[in-house]
Amino acid sequence: MKRLLITGASGFLGRRAAAFYSETCEICAPSRTELDITDLENVYAVFRRFKPHCVIHCAAVSDLGMCEKDPEGSWRINVDGSRNMAAAAAEFSAKCLLCGSDQVYFGNSIKGPHREEEPLAPPPVYGREKKAAEEECLAVNPDCVILRLTWMYDTCTLAPQEHGDFFRTLADRLRTSAPLSYPVYDIRGITDVNEVIRNFKSALELNGGIYNFGSPNHRNTYETVRAMFTALGWDPRSLIKNEEAFAAAPRDISMSPEKLNNSGITFSSTLDALVRNGRMEQPYK
Repeated sequence: MKRLLITGASGFLGRRAAAFYSETCEICAPSRTELDITDLENVYAVFRRFKPHCVIHCAAVSDLGMCEKDPEGSWRINVDGSRNMAAAAAEFSAKCLLCGSDQVYFGNSIKGPHREEEPLAPPPVYGREKKAAEEECLAVNPDCVILRLTWMYDTCTLAPQEHGDFFRTLADRLRTSAPLSYPVYDIRGITDVNEVIRNFKSALELNGGIYNFGSPNHRNTYETVRAMFTALGWDPRSLIKNEEAFAAAPRDISMSPEKLNNSGITFSSTLDALVRNGRMEQPYK
Protein backbone atom coordinates (compact mmCIF):
# COMPACT_ATOMS: atom_id res chain seq x y z
CA MET A 1 0.00 0.00 0.00
CA LYS A 2 1.48 3.33 -1.07
CA ARG A 3 1.86 6.16 1.40
CA LEU A 4 0.11 9.31 0.16
CA LEU A 5 0.65 12.73 1.73
CA ILE A 6 -2.17 15.21 1.10
CA THR A 7 -1.96 18.86 2.09
CA GLY A 8 -5.03 21.03 2.53
CA ALA A 9 -7.12 18.06 3.66
CA SER A 10 -9.50 20.35 5.55
CA GLY A 11 -10.41 22.07 2.29
CA PHE A 12 -12.83 21.27 -0.50
CA LEU A 13 -10.45 19.31 -2.76
CA GLY A 14 -8.06 17.85 -0.18
CA ARG A 15 -10.85 16.49 2.04
CA ARG A 16 -12.38 14.63 -0.90
CA ALA A 17 -9.05 13.33 -2.16
CA ALA A 18 -8.18 11.95 1.30
CA ALA A 19 -11.56 10.22 1.58
CA PHE A 20 -11.37 8.74 -1.93
CA TYR A 21 -7.87 7.26 -1.61
CA SER A 22 -8.16 6.11 2.00
CA GLU A 23 -9.13 2.58 0.95
CA THR A 24 -6.19 2.07 -1.40
CA CYS A 25 -3.43 4.16 0.20
CA GLU A 26 -2.01 4.87 3.63
CA ILE A 27 -3.01 8.50 4.03
CA CYS A 28 -1.13 11.23 5.84
CA ALA A 29 -3.35 14.32 5.93
CA PRO A 30 -1.74 16.63 8.51
CA SER A 31 -3.51 19.65 9.91
CA ARG A 32 -2.02 23.14 9.59
CA THR A 33 -0.54 22.84 13.08
CA GLU A 34 1.07 19.51 12.19
CA LEU A 35 2.44 20.72 8.86
CA ASP A 36 3.38 24.35 8.26
CA ILE A 37 4.22 24.35 4.57
CA THR A 38 5.88 27.77 4.90
CA ASP A 39 8.49 26.24 7.26
CA LEU A 40 10.95 24.16 5.22
CA GLU A 41 12.38 22.40 8.29
CA ASN A 42 8.89 21.39 9.40
CA VAL A 43 8.09 20.14 5.89
CA TYR A 44 11.24 18.01 5.83
CA ALA A 45 10.45 16.63 9.28
CA VAL A 46 7.01 15.45 8.11
CA PHE A 47 8.56 13.82 5.03
CA ARG A 48 11.18 12.05 7.17
CA ARG A 49 8.51 10.78 9.54
CA PHE A 50 5.91 9.63 7.01
CA LYS A 51 8.18 8.78 4.03
CA PRO A 52 5.49 9.32 1.38
CA HIS A 53 5.63 7.66 -2.01
CA CYS A 54 3.33 10.34 -3.47
CA VAL A 55 2.23 13.86 -2.59
CA ILE A 56 -0.91 15.75 -3.62
CA HIS A 57 -0.44 19.37 -2.68
CA CYS A 58 -3.87 21.01 -2.40
CA ALA A 59 -3.18 23.62 0.30
CA ALA A 60 -3.53 27.19 -0.93
CA VAL A 61 -5.07 30.57 -0.29
CA SER A 62 -7.58 30.42 -3.13
CA ASP A 63 -9.80 33.34 -2.06
CA LEU A 64 -8.97 36.01 -4.64
CA GLY A 65 -10.04 38.81 -2.32
CA MET A 66 -7.80 37.60 0.50
CA CYS A 67 -4.84 37.44 -1.89
CA GLU A 68 -5.44 41.05 -2.92
CA LYS A 69 -5.72 42.18 0.72
CA ASP A 70 -2.68 40.29 2.01
CA PRO A 71 -0.38 39.45 -0.92
CA GLU A 72 2.62 38.82 1.33
CA GLY A 73 0.70 36.30 3.42
CA SER A 74 -0.79 34.53 0.44
CA TRP A 75 2.61 34.47 -1.31
CA ARG A 76 4.14 32.61 1.63
CA ILE A 77 1.54 29.87 1.27
CA ASN A 78 0.88 29.81 -2.46
CA VAL A 79 4.47 30.21 -3.62
CA ASP A 80 6.93 29.57 -0.78
CA GLY A 81 4.84 26.73 0.64
CA SER A 82 4.44 25.06 -2.74
CA ARG A 83 8.17 25.35 -3.43
CA ASN A 84 8.92 23.77 -0.05
CA MET A 85 6.65 20.82 -0.84
CA ALA A 86 8.21 20.36 -4.27
CA ALA A 87 11.75 20.53 -2.85
CA ALA A 88 10.98 17.99 -0.13
CA ALA A 89 9.35 15.65 -2.66
CA ALA A 90 12.52 15.77 -4.75
CA GLU A 91 14.74 15.18 -1.72
CA PHE A 92 12.71 12.17 -0.57
CA SER A 93 11.98 10.75 -4.06
CA ALA A 94 8.21 11.21 -3.79
CA LYS A 95 6.09 11.88 -6.87
CA CYS A 96 4.47 15.27 -6.46
CA LEU A 97 1.20 16.63 -7.86
CA LEU A 98 0.79 20.37 -7.35
CA CYS A 99 -2.65 21.89 -7.79
CA GLY A 100 -2.48 24.99 -9.95
CA SER A 101 -5.26 27.09 -11.44
CA ASP A 102 -6.82 28.22 -14.71
CA GLN A 103 -6.54 31.74 -13.25
CA VAL A 104 -3.02 31.96 -14.72
CA TYR A 105 -4.73 32.52 -18.11
CA PHE A 106 -6.70 35.52 -16.84
CA GLY A 107 -5.73 38.64 -18.77
CA ASN A 108 -4.14 36.70 -21.60
CA SER A 109 -4.56 38.45 -24.95
CA ILE A 110 -4.68 35.06 -26.69
CA LYS A 111 -8.20 33.72 -27.14
CA GLY A 112 -9.02 30.39 -25.48
CA PRO A 113 -9.00 27.50 -25.28
CA HIS A 114 -5.57 28.13 -23.81
CA ARG A 115 -2.56 25.85 -24.10
CA GLU A 116 0.08 25.17 -21.49
CA GLU A 117 2.95 26.74 -23.44
CA GLU A 118 1.32 30.17 -23.84
CA PRO A 119 3.06 33.23 -22.36
CA LEU A 120 1.31 34.36 -19.19
CA ALA A 121 0.86 37.71 -17.46
CA PRO A 122 -2.16 37.43 -15.14
CA PRO A 123 -3.06 40.76 -13.45
CA PRO A 124 -4.74 39.40 -10.26
CA VAL A 125 -2.46 38.58 -7.32
CA TYR A 126 -3.73 34.98 -7.13
CA GLY A 127 -2.95 34.31 -10.79
CA ARG A 128 0.54 35.81 -10.44
CA GLU A 129 1.19 33.68 -7.38
CA LYS A 130 0.06 30.51 -9.12
CA LYS A 131 2.31 31.31 -12.09
CA ALA A 132 5.28 31.96 -9.80
CA ALA A 133 4.58 28.73 -7.89
CA GLU A 134 4.69 26.74 -11.13
CA GLU A 135 8.04 28.24 -12.07
CA GLU A 136 9.65 27.84 -8.67
CA CYS A 137 8.38 24.30 -8.12
CA LEU A 138 9.66 23.08 -11.48
CA ALA A 139 13.00 24.79 -10.81
CA VAL A 140 13.57 22.78 -7.61
CA ASN A 141 11.82 19.63 -8.83
CA PRO A 142 11.50 19.16 -12.62
CA ASP A 143 9.59 15.92 -12.01
CA CYS A 144 6.68 17.83 -10.44
CA VAL A 145 3.34 17.53 -12.20
CA ILE A 146 1.55 20.89 -12.17
CA LEU A 147 -2.21 20.58 -12.70
CA ARG A 148 -4.04 23.71 -13.80
CA LEU A 149 -7.48 23.14 -12.30
CA THR A 150 -10.77 24.74 -13.30
CA TRP A 151 -13.69 25.88 -11.18
CA MET A 152 -14.84 22.71 -9.37
CA TYR A 153 -18.11 21.55 -7.84
CA ASP A 154 -19.63 18.59 -6.05
CA THR A 155 -23.22 17.41 -5.69
CA CYS A 156 -22.89 16.67 -1.98
CA THR A 157 -21.52 18.40 1.11
CA LEU A 158 -18.90 16.62 3.24
CA ALA A 159 -18.51 19.13 6.07
CA PRO A 160 -20.91 21.62 7.69
CA GLN A 161 -18.55 24.56 7.20
CA GLU A 162 -18.18 24.05 3.45
CA HIS A 163 -19.14 26.99 1.29
CA GLY A 164 -21.45 26.51 -1.66
CA ASP A 165 -20.18 25.83 -5.14
CA PHE A 166 -21.54 26.12 -8.67
CA PHE A 167 -23.76 23.03 -8.70
CA ARG A 168 -25.01 23.02 -5.12
CA THR A 169 -25.83 26.74 -5.26
CA LEU A 170 -27.74 26.20 -8.50
CA ALA A 171 -29.67 23.25 -7.00
CA ASP A 172 -30.53 25.19 -3.83
CA ARG A 173 -31.87 28.17 -5.78
CA LEU A 174 -33.95 25.94 -8.00
CA ARG A 175 -35.62 24.42 -4.95
CA THR A 176 -36.58 27.88 -3.70
CA SER A 177 -37.48 29.24 -7.15
CA ALA A 178 -34.87 31.98 -6.72
CA PRO A 179 -33.64 33.67 -9.91
CA LEU A 180 -30.37 32.42 -11.40
CA SER A 181 -28.02 35.05 -12.77
CA TYR A 182 -24.92 34.05 -14.76
CA PRO A 183 -22.35 36.14 -16.65
CA VAL A 184 -22.21 36.25 -20.43
CA TYR A 185 -18.66 37.63 -20.54
CA ASP A 186 -16.99 34.75 -18.69
CA ILE A 187 -15.87 31.53 -20.37
CA ARG A 188 -14.19 28.81 -18.34
CA GLY A 189 -14.28 25.11 -17.59
CA ILE A 190 -16.46 23.92 -14.70
CA THR A 191 -15.52 20.46 -13.47
CA ASP A 192 -17.00 17.74 -11.26
CA VAL A 193 -14.42 17.44 -8.46
CA ASN A 194 -14.89 13.67 -8.40
CA GLU A 195 -13.48 13.41 -11.92
CA VAL A 196 -10.48 15.46 -10.82
CA ILE A 197 -9.83 13.16 -7.89
CA ARG A 198 -10.22 9.96 -9.89
CA ASN A 199 -7.79 11.29 -12.49
CA PHE A 200 -5.16 12.10 -9.86
CA LYS A 201 -4.11 8.43 -9.95
CA SER A 202 -3.25 8.61 -13.65
CA ALA A 203 -1.69 12.05 -13.20
CA LEU A 204 0.87 10.53 -10.83
CA GLU A 205 2.22 8.64 -13.84
CA LEU A 206 2.72 11.77 -15.95
CA ASN A 207 6.11 13.20 -16.79
CA GLY A 208 7.00 16.37 -14.94
CA GLY A 209 5.51 19.55 -16.38
CA ILE A 210 2.32 21.56 -16.65
CA TYR A 211 -1.05 20.15 -17.69
CA ASN A 212 -4.51 21.66 -18.13
CA PHE A 213 -6.59 19.44 -15.86
CA GLY A 214 -10.34 19.73 -16.04
CA SER A 215 -13.46 19.75 -18.18
CA PRO A 216 -13.28 21.60 -21.49
CA ASN A 217 -15.95 24.23 -22.13
CA HIS A 218 -16.40 26.71 -25.00
CA ARG A 219 -19.60 28.36 -23.74
CA ASN A 220 -19.94 31.36 -21.46
CA THR A 221 -21.45 30.60 -18.06
CA TYR A 222 -24.95 31.74 -18.96
CA GLU A 223 -24.93 29.67 -22.17
CA THR A 224 -23.61 26.67 -20.23
CA VAL A 225 -26.46 26.72 -17.72
CA ARG A 226 -29.07 27.36 -20.41
CA ALA A 227 -27.75 24.42 -22.45
CA MET A 228 -27.94 22.27 -19.31
CA PHE A 229 -31.59 23.28 -18.74
CA THR A 230 -32.44 22.53 -22.37
CA ALA A 231 -30.84 19.07 -22.22
CA LEU A 232 -32.70 18.25 -19.00
CA GLY A 233 -36.03 19.68 -20.12
CA TRP A 234 -36.08 22.27 -17.34
CA ASP A 235 -37.89 25.59 -17.61
CA PRO A 236 -35.25 28.30 -18.33
CA ARG A 237 -37.41 31.25 -17.30
CA SER A 238 -35.55 31.61 -13.99
CA LEU A 239 -32.28 32.25 -15.84
CA ILE A 240 -31.03 35.83 -16.05
CA LYS A 241 -28.17 37.15 -18.17
CA ASN A 242 -25.60 39.02 -16.09
CA GLU A 243 -24.27 41.53 -18.63
CA GLU A 244 -22.27 43.57 -16.12
CA ALA A 245 -19.71 41.10 -14.72
CA PHE A 246 -16.50 41.15 -16.78
CA ALA A 247 -18.12 43.47 -19.34
CA ALA A 248 -15.22 45.92 -19.21
CA ALA A 249 -12.71 43.11 -19.77
CA PRO A 250 -14.38 39.89 -20.96
CA ARG A 251 -12.72 36.83 -19.44
CA ASP A 252 -11.91 33.66 -21.35
CA ILE A 253 -9.84 31.22 -19.30
CA SER A 254 -11.07 28.09 -21.06
CA MET A 255 -8.36 25.46 -21.46
CA SER A 256 -7.36 23.10 -24.24
CA PRO A 257 -7.33 19.44 -23.12
CA GLU A 258 -5.10 18.30 -26.01
CA LYS A 259 -1.87 17.75 -24.07
CA LEU A 260 -3.65 15.86 -21.30
CA ASN A 261 -5.68 13.79 -23.76
CA ASN A 262 -2.49 12.84 -25.62
CA SER A 263 -1.17 11.56 -22.27
CA GLY A 264 -4.18 9.24 -21.92
CA ILE A 265 -6.29 11.26 -19.45
CA THR A 266 -9.70 12.65 -20.38
CA PHE A 267 -12.48 14.62 -18.71
CA SER A 268 -16.16 14.89 -19.56
CA SER A 269 -17.10 18.22 -21.10
CA THR A 270 -18.54 20.73 -18.66
CA LEU A 271 -22.01 20.39 -20.19
CA ASP A 272 -22.00 16.58 -20.28
CA ALA A 273 -21.01 16.32 -16.60
CA LEU A 274 -23.56 18.92 -15.49
CA VAL A 275 -26.35 17.14 -17.39
CA ARG A 276 -25.31 13.78 -15.94
CA ASN A 277 -25.31 15.16 -12.40
CA GLY A 278 -28.52 17.05 -13.02
CA ARG A 279 -30.29 13.84 -14.01
CA MET A 280 -29.10 12.19 -10.81
CA GLU A 281 -30.03 15.05 -8.51
CA GLN A 282 -33.19 16.35 -10.22
CA PRO A 283 -33.41 19.46 -7.99
CA TYR A 284 -35.85 21.15 -10.34
CA LYS A 285 -39.34 19.88 -9.57
